[in-house]
Amino acid sequence: MKKLILSSMALIAIIACEKKETTSASGSVDSSAVTADTSVTMTDSTSVAPTTNQSNSDLTDQDKKFADAAAQGGMAEVMLGELASSNGTNASVKALGAMMVRDHGKANEELKSWASAAGYSLPSSVTAEQQKTYDELKAKKGAEFDRMFADVMVNDHKKVLAAFKKESTEGSEASLKSFATKTVPTLEHHLMESEKTKSTVK
Repeated sequence: MKKLILSSMALIAIIACEKKETTSASGSVDSSAVTADTSVTMTDSTSVAPTTNQSNSDLTDQDKKFADAAAQGGMAEVMLGELASSNGTNASVKALGAMMVRDHGKANEELKSWASAAGYSLPSSVTAEQQKTYDELKAKKGAEFDRMFADVMVNDHKKVLAAFKKESTEGSEASLKSFATKTVPTLEHHLMESEKTKSTVK
């Protein structure tokens, strides 16, 4: 009887030891699984970062110069267009002003969308020269205002059109190049209308 009790106790002790070993073994498997998961997550998160920088670094000096000039030129045309819509005395001047606000406003939004996708920061204000032109025009009245506005529109659109055509052929970033190409016909129309208005207000 005593032997039987001792055998039973020994058996219980062995079972208890085996249970303990299983628990610690399974515990070590769980902890290594967690480590593996963490390392996968870290790898995934670090692989995302270069993609954003990559698009910005792909831009050439030509692309950046064009994007900056297009943004500032677009803002200037909207400002001048709003001024012509309110201060112009000739119907053609008012209509041309409204066209500038509508078309350049739309192009500005498209350019902002491109910049956001490319991770590129566009200028947030016009150049000092553009601001000076705006201030000078704002001080004009009547027929003098109409003549100056028409002159500015013709000169501006000749320069802008040349810059957009250059980007459409020499640009490196596909989306920006496509934006330039798509906008060229609108700018050609603007130049034509500006020249018509200029001949009307002589």
